[in-house]
Amino acid sequence: MGLDNALAISVSGVTAERTHMELISSNIANINTTRSLSGGPYRRKEAVFGEKPISFDHELATAENKLNGGVEVKDIVEDKTAFNKVYNPTHPDADSQGFVKMPNVDMSKEMVDMVYASKLYEADITVYNATKKMMTDTLQIQ
Repeated sequence: MGLDNALAISVSGVTAERTHMELISSNIANINTTRSLSGGPYRRKEAVFGEKPISFDHELATAENKLNGGVEVKDIVEDKTAFNKVYNPTHPDADSQGFVKMPNVDMSKEMVDMVYASKLYEADITVYNATKKMMTDTLQIQ
C-alpha cells in the first residue's frame, strides 16, 4: 500500500466522523422537538459505518493481502427505542392524560458520542499529518 492510499484512508475516516458529528449535533438540536415531518416526536439518528473500497487495484490488494480501504457511512438509521413520556398537561402535544411524547435523545449519551467521534476525528487528522510528513521526508532524501 502506498502513502497516497494511506492519505485516502485517513481522509475517509475524517469524512465519516464529520458526518457522525453532524448527526449528533442534529440529535442535540432536536432534543425537544415533539413534532417532526413523520408526525411524531423526533427520532434519534445514528450512523452505520462500513468498509470503503478505494479503487479496483486496492480491491485486488485487499483480496490478496487483507488490506482495508477506509471507512464510510453506509446508512443513517433511526433509533427505535421508545419515546420518553413527560407529564406536561399545558403542552399543545399532550395526550388526554397530560403526557407528552418527547424524543428518544439522551443528552449524556450524545455528549459521550461527541467526545468519542471528535477523538477519532483528531486521530485521523494525526495519521494524515504523519503520512504527509513521511511523504515530504521521502522527497528530501539525497
